[in-house]
Amino acid sequence: MDLFTAINARYSYRGNMEQTRIPRTDLRKIVECGLKAPSGKNAQTTEFIIIDDNGILQELHKLHPANKAMQQAPAMIACVVDTNPEKIYASYDFQLEDCAAAVENMLLAITALKYASVWIDGWLRGEGRADAIAKLLHLPPTKKVQILLPVGIPVAEGARKEKKPFEQRAWFNTYMENKTISTE
Repeated sequence: MDLFTAINARYSYRGNMEQTRIPRTDLRKIVECGLKAPSGKNAQTTEFIIIDDNGILQELHKLHPANKAMQQAPAMIACVVDTNPEKIYASYDFQLEDCAAAVENMLLAITALKYASVWIDGWLRGEGRADAIAKLLHLPPTKKVQILLPVGIPVAEGARKEKKPFEQRAWFNTYMENKTISTE
């Protein structure tokens, strides 16, 4: 699948997943795409844990009863960042941006390989969920799970939300609310 097809096909899948095991070669390929993402000052701050152990997955499946993909995924990828990030440019760190870039690369790779996923982030922030997952994955106290990606084969096509058109979100040269600009 070419890049533009993968971008157009990618969506957040929250539905049922087949219980087919994801080959480690595919999981590695997906994470390698994350490793190749841009990173502020090339600090490469995001680390990854690929989860395909049934015991760990069963514990993770119990944590999110509202999300079928999270409950049924035969593999997951945890994106790990520092709890107290190093400032790498002036007084700034870029680990959240680095993590987001890596996740987008991985979501496109997941789509290109005909798997499905959903970006789990906000849910991790409440009720000590990220801490519970960190403990389950034996993370040191200096690390935290920022994003979790369940990976699997979708049982059926999921609902795709409509994206706003170019003219509502992008312009050439200046911000022009509700104006159409010629592409010539």
